[in-house]
Amino acid sequence: MSWSKKQLSILITVSISSFMGTFLVSSINIALPAIEKSFGLNAISLSWIITAFLVATGMFLLPVGKLGDVSGNVRLFKLGLIIFTLASALCAVSPSGTWLIVARFVQGAGSAFTNTTGQAILVANFPARNRGQVIGISVASVYTGLATGPFIGGFLTQSLGWHSLFYVAVILGILSTIIAFAFLEKDANEPGGKKKIDFRGTFVFMLGLVALVYGSSHIPSAFGWALMAFGVIMLILFWIIESRLANPMFETHLFTHNKLFGFSNLAALINYTATSAIVFFLSLYLQKTQGLSPREAGAVIIAQPVMMALFSPVVGRLSDKIQPRYFATLGMAMCSVGLFAMSFFTSATPLGLIVLVLVWEGLGFAFFSSPNMNTIMSSVDKSRYGQASGIASSMRIFGQIVGMTIVTFFFAFYFGDRAVTVIEDNIFLTAMKWGFITFALISLAGIYFSFTRGNVERK
Repeated sequence: MSWSKKQLSILITVSISSFMGTFLVSSINIALPAIEKSFGLNAISLSWIITAFLVATGMFLLPVGKLGDVSGNVRLFKLGLIIFTLASALCAVSPSGTWLIVARFVQGAGSAFTNTTGQAILVANFPARNRGQVIGISVASVYTGLATGPFIGGFLTQSLGWHSLFYVAVILGILSTIIAFAFLEKDANEPGGKKKIDFRGTFVFMLGLVALVYGSSHIPSAFGWALMAFGVIMLILFWIIESRLANPMFETHLFTHNKLFGFSNLAALINYTATSAIVFFLSLYLQKTQGLSPREAGAVIIAQPVMMALFSPVVGRLSDKIQPRYFATLGMAMCSVGLFAMSFFTSATPLGLIVLVLVWEGLGFAFFSSPNMNTIMSSVDKSRYGQASGIASSMRIFGQIVGMTIVTFFFAFYFGDRAVTVIEDNIFLTAMKWGFITFALISLAGIYFSFTRGNVERK
């Protein structure tokens, strides 16, 4: 391994920003019961602490990916760090639940800028033979954030209160911004031509996404179903608009004419849909049903992301030598089995068994994620790295949005407008059981797309 100083500084900068975002996401999940108690939120409003961040990220990922290819990725990466840091400060001083939800939305927008452009910057500065390895390291930093978030977040929440989590995010944001401005050079090749951004398609896409997610929080009312239907129609209209443009924001032909790219992204969408709500469910389950403290709950949940962080670089490097689809298919199958196992959790399930299932799930995700991302970025030419990274990141966020929408549906169906803390344990366990069964069935479909996508051509 003979990487230049510039390559190492880019890898470190992108990895720190990746760690920062997921650390905050995973630590907030542990703090949800404390936030609920602090602001007197019901179950639906509580879920929006997570969902607002995801919706904003999902809204801006695709436009930023396209804009990065047009105007340069480095400047957008730096802008994203600034937005994320300022929004974290607003979250830290939140006087109400509404304030916190709005600040989380802004924070999600900043995260979209760094998520999309970070992978594109990374891939553009390393040769193809090292692509799986550096993506594996970047993914490992994501999982390190997920791994340390629950434990450190639980400790901080219990000792200093949930506000302290956002103060930590501010410190990490300032550090990442300083490193980015110090080590990331300006975009070497300014994209030529006057390419236009598709604002019409962007508006239709954002409108459809917000309607779909917001409608889910009003199910089972007729208004909720109508809003979700409107959202689906808008997203279909978005696809039609983009497929007819010469220079679209979302290149639909990458899905219709590039099987390797399309199937890999569909597999990612399915995987993240199925697995994204695990920490959300288990954080509430361990503290409400098992009676653990935030710090103890974090110590249990940490088992899953630790396995991700340990094995993602290893599997990512192996996927440079062995076809990635074999690893990804195995990982998807393992995730499906783990989700089915979680549907059987009860108030009497031993903590050792819960940890064992989380270790299994973490291994499955490690086998899937790095090889799948390697495949996506290897299936397009260099001029589309920004968009490919944006679409791949969008699949992750869309999957998380769909996952949280499913959770919101079960919460609305079983809880109504009541808070989680006042729900009987048997009702909560029923909602969680059907949630995990739904996710396991969704995950099974991902096995097909992972295996049948085809092979990566080695150059």
